[in-house]
Amino acid sequence: MPDIKFRVKRQDPGDKKNPEAHWEEYIVHYEGDNLTVLEGLFYIQEKYDGGLSFRYCCRASICGSCGMYINGAYRLACQTNVKHLDTDLITVAPMPHLPLVKDLVVDMDEFFAKYEYIMPWLIRHSSDPEKELIQSPKERKKIDMPVDCILCGCCYSSCPSAWGEDNYLGPAALLKAHRFEVDSRDEGGKERIARWNNERGVYRCHTIMNCVEACPKELNPTEGIQWLKRAAVRRKLLGKAK
Repeated sequence: MPDIKFRVKRQDPGDKKNPEAHWEEYIVHYEGDNLTVLEGLFYIQEKYDGGLSFRYCCRASICGSCGMYINGAYRLACQTNVKHLDTDLITVAPMPHLPLVKDLVVDMDEFFAKYEYIMPWLIRHSSDPEKELIQSPKERKKIDMPVDCILCGCCYSSCPSAWGEDNYLGPAALLKAHRFEVDSRDEGGKERIARWNNERGVYRCHTIMNCVEACPKELNPTEGIQWLKRAAVRRKLLGKAK
């Protein structure tokens, strides 16, 4: 049975006796080649310290809850196999630049408030259709990339513009705005544009591309943000964005 060492960043801001961050190391035993980082954390929680805190929401169809900073990169703990990291030391830390709740759990309230602000739902002004709204394969292909966002927050945590500007919506929210702008069924463009076509929105993006590198789903939020900028110009000049 092989062993692997986990080095986990621990901190409880609510612990008045020991509120500072520190690293703790654990030896995890496993069989075969299929140990994920999430399974390793479960092992630590069960065998060493039941107080170790982390998020997960497996088998929920859409889940970014276990986004963490693993061996110097943003990853999903549930899909990161320790064998693929090719090292005997697995370093696990919470996503940086976000308020810490405890250990590997960060406060996502602001992230989701900004996501909700861009109205991430289908808006229709036409009368209700008698049957479902059909999309052609070409129309559906336009949302292939943004619809796969699982709201893990990795792109938001990695974005320097989000670090320096609290009001910046961030790449995840703007990618969702792009998702509805390109959706042939949506008619809410005029309502949404005022929310993202400003300095708090797309113009705060400086095309640093950290979000692209950080995304565990290999999406391209920067591409979506640049599309929104062009859409704003088209709407201004031509009266339509699509």
